[in-house]
Amino acid sequence: MPMPLDEAPTFLEVGSGDATRRLAVLHRAGEGPPVVWLGGFRSDMRATKAEALDGWARETGRALVRFDYTGHGESGGDFARSTISTWLEDACAVIAAFAPEGPLLVGSSMGGWIACLAARERAARGEDSPSGLVLIAPALDFTEDLMWARFTPEIRATIEREGVWARPSEYDPVPVPITRALIEDGRRHGMLDRAFDPGCPVHILQGMDDPDVPWSYALRIVERLPKAGTVLTLVADGDHRLSRPQDLARLLAAVTGISAG
Repeated sequence: MPMPLDEAPTFLEVGSGDATRRLAVLHRAGEGPPVVWLGGFRSDMRATKAEALDGWARETGRALVRFDYTGHGESGGDFARSTISTWLEDACAVIAAFAPEGPLLVGSSMGGWIACLAARERAARGEDSPSGLVLIAPALDFTEDLMWARFTPEIRATIEREGVWARPSEYDPVPVPITRALIEDGRRHGMLDRAFDPGCPVHILQGMDDPDVPWSYALRIVERLPKAGTVLTLVADGDHRLSRPQDLARLLAAVTGISAG
């Protein structure tokens, strides 16, 4: 039987000096390659898909790790001072501490980008590849291609002049601060200008009614991945969140399929 999950998170200290922050982590012990949940921009580790994945892990006896990035959910740190580099450092630290060997990375939206970057970081350090990637509406390079490229000249000028723009969000009543540092740092982590081999199977789930990450974007990502081991599932009536019961079933089936090898 898997160990019960303590709903009070464990805290992992990351960074140094003024950049030190405490990350909230929920860790369910279990068998098999540990599954690591990487949430989206402004999401948290207790959201619908993460909870569904935890229910699957509980029922199957699988190890699962989920956490909140800096400035998200129950973690410390300032969201407005964070960048892709910050959140990648968070992810790599959590993986190293809780799932160092053959993690199965499940990333949603921005988490899909973080998952791919973490896989690339592991390869650069000579570590073993993830056992698999399951990516839900993966938003690789989104700060440039899905934000900056879509912003009006007025919004760009505001960011350049003031260093931040408060972006209204349909998912959050509080506007989201989009900083110049976030945009500039995102350019350091671009992945769609070259081929990328994560060294493991990849299954992408993408809604075709997604207003935030268009389904054509998933095709661009597939073109950068090796043909062998890459699967793309398009959901014709699926939105960005892919959190309906049928979408959650697809997610769990994808994770189970990659877990089975």
